[in-house]
Amino acid sequence: MHSARFISIPPVPESHFLECVKLAVSANAGFVPPHSTGAAMYIRPLIFGSSAQLGLSPPDEYTFVVFVMPTGVYHGVHAVNALILEDFDRSAPDGTGSAKVGGNYAPVLRHSEKARADGYGITLHLDSKTRSEIDEFSTSAFIGVLKDASGHVTLVIPDSKNAIDSVTASSIMAIGSNMFGYKVEKRRVPYDELKEFSEVMAAGTAAALVPIKSITMKSRNDVFNYEAGEGDSGGEVYKKLIHALKGIQRGEIHDKMGWLVDIEPVPAGWVEASRGKEADVSIANLP
Repeated sequence: MHSARFISIPPVPESHFLECVKLAVSANAGFVPPHSTGAAMYIRPLIFGSSAQLGLSPPDEYTFVVFVMPTGVYHGVHAVNALILEDFDRSAPDGTGSAKVGGNYAPVLRHSEKARADGYGITLHLDSKTRSEIDEFSTSAFIGVLKDASGHVTLVIPDSKNAIDSVTASSIMAIGSNMFGYKVEKRRVPYDELKEFSEVMAAGTAAALVPIKSITMKSRNDVFNYEAGEGDSGGEVYKKLIHALKGIQRGEIHDKMGWLVDIEPVPAGWVEASRGKEADVSIANLP
């Protein structure tokens, strides 16, 4: 809803949004990958202006669709090296960084591809105004792990007006707090604090949770290394969090947070209609 309002699109009512998501998932349930593969069904809602007009003004008509697709593990299953992008800003200081809009993602692709060719699996952005604070990864939210001398864990995510308010990161923070007793902090994260973290993770819908092996800033010759575990499988805190997140998603761990949603079979005729067969697909059959 925030992203829609940010670019002057009327938000889809929550009840209608959820029913559309349920219908898309149910109609394509046969394409949900087996849980044992680590893959998943990715859900991508999209809304765009679709009325016929040329002027720079809000459209009179909008189209809302929900795409679903089976997807593998987004960043693989091992810890990745991260590169701070210094020649590209994801968003202006008071721009669209907090909104889930396509214009925030397409421009970074060529920079991410270049970084990948140089051995960096993911790219990280600092704030575009001062280049002194952490915003987020190009594809995911930033989560840092602090451990004190007694081994107590604090999970830290940046509080930045130019970063997406990540559902996955919020879920990880809730799991950490409610299941493991970790302290959680959402606050500004200065660049200089990167050296204090024992682990760093990237959290996103497609990525789920990805352990970060190192973060590099080339202009300063800085390389911050983090716990990556045996075989780059992730640090101790990462393993606990990803096990809990995946366990809840798969129904293997009791969902204390009430996140899971039951999906009912689609109305009669809808699957056949999508395959080009005649069927009753009147609006009366919609949930």
